Amino acid sequence: MDPLDIARWQFGITTVYHFLMVPLTIGLGLVVATLQTMWHRTGREHYLRMTKFWGKLFLINFIMGVATGLVQEFQFGMAWSEYSRFVGDVFGAPLALEALMAFFLESVFLGLWIFGWQRLPKRVHLASIWCAVIGTVFSAYFILAANAWMQHPVGVEMVDGRPVMNDIWAVLTNNTLLVHFPHTLAGALSVAGGFLLGIAWFHLWKRRRDGIDTVAADGTVVVGTTGSKGRDETDYRVWYSSLRWGAWIALVAFLGTAFSGHAQAQLMIQQQPLKMAAAEAACHDGTAFSVLSVADLRSDGATDCDDVVGVFEIPGLLSFLAHNNFTTDVAGVNTLIPQYQEDYGTHLPNDPMYGERAGQEIDYLPVMEVTYWGFRIMITFGGLAALAAAIALWLTRKGTVPASKPLMRLAVFGILAPFGANAAGWIFTEMGRQPFVVAPNPDPTGIDQVWMYTAAAVSPGVSAGELLFSLILLTTIYAVLLVVEVVLLTRYVKGGVPAGMPELTQDEHEDDAGGAGKGGSVDSDVLAFAY
Repeated sequence: MDPLDIARWQFGITTVYHFLMVPLTIGLGLVVATLQTMWHRTGREHYLRMTKFWGKLFLINFIMGVATGLVQEFQFGMAWSEYSRFVGDVFGAPLALEALMAFFLESVFLGLWIFGWQRLPKRVHLASIWCAVIGTVFSAYFILAANAWMQHPVGVEMVDGRPVMNDIWAVLTNNTLLVHFPHTLAGALSVAGGFLLGIAWFHLWKRRRDGIDTVAADGTVVVGTTGSKGRDETDYRVWYSSLRWGAWIALVAFLGTAFSGHAQAQLMIQQQPLKMAAAEAACHDGTAFSVLSVADLRSDGATDCDDVVGVFEIPGLLSFLAHNNFTTDVAGVNTLIPQYQEDYGTHLPNDPMYGERAGQEIDYLPVMEVTYWGFRIMITFGGLAALAAAIALWLTRKGTVPASKPLMRLAVFGILAPFGANAAGWIFTEMGRQPFVVAPNPDPTGIDQVWMYTAAAVSPGVSAGELLFSLILLTTIYAVLLVVEVVLLTRYVKGGVPAGMPELTQDEHEDDAGGAGKGGSVDSDVLAFAY
């Protein structure tokens, strides 16, 4: 077993798992802050209930995101010490800003928001959630600044074979960062939109199933009530507003990801052309976008350009993505690989830092199955989420959801689509950069000698057995945490608004059970001590 392969699997699993939490935290945080602003401005009860319910789900996800994100920091030193040594002078500034400014901002003000209900003035309390949410956005920006430097190194000079930052502003305004950031925000909002839509659909369906809401002869909803504050007309308003909000957010977010993704593709052609060629299975120079290509696997389980056959292509579309016209050829794999070999060599240097891998032939072609299908899964899932949002707006135009149980299940399952799109996008971005952990900068105005092979980045003193043990341990812990998160989210989702506002039905439970602390009162809520 090669320690490098195990280390890559470990970082990949923990990073993708952590990133499932990140877009929901960012997107749902922006939604919750906006909902509380609407409540503050209008005083309408359903906005308060929406803020409390979605805010509790936001908190659960935020806590899990912090817990799973801590491992990323440790891995830089444990499994990737050579990488940390190489990029440390550059990464120190943005990661310090993320920890000392962004994370401090979000954690402190989130604490004020959690404990400040009924204690802080309304405006101060509202400002607290906005400060916390702005902190999450800043946190994303600084982390993306570090990641963008790996994709496109800028703002450094080489000193004794290591990049030393000489322009922090160049790092923080990297053109790669400036297209990555809006794309990430739009992706986060798409996750939040799908989350609201699916859960709200479930609760509106439950109201129909239980006979609370009915449909008139003309198809419009007749809102009912059970007499409980947890199932009254305001409860209906919570779910119908949440569904419509979620659908519109998902549609706007899809447009944001489409336009920012187009800008990313054009920049990728300039900065990492082989990544884009692999994503298109474009073996030869051309203009056509491959909708579907097939290939036979080699004996080693990979694919090369000799195996690829285009099944369905759209002429000119690839040129449009790259150059905004339909006629300019885009360089293919067979053209680019010789250029990479000429610029960066055909074999790894005979340097002790490469260990047993020293002198091995370099395969500049990323894993084509991952880049090709990752790119298409990202687009497909994003498009399906937007289509589902448009259909939801149409089907609920008369005030409620259809009574179909399979349609409800499809709406709930659809929550996963934008998560899948985000995860596939990140896998494509990182895997497509290989065999570099820091990609070379082809810009003639940049410093083109800044790059690092992934083979040189792994810790030399860590054995395959140690890495395998930590991989199994971390994967097991993360699996347990996943179960915990799903159970918590499911519990509060099924509980509806009273799960986020136990005080809403406290009097009813006291009357039914003969006292507080039973039947779902405030005391039975595990988060009631703080929220």
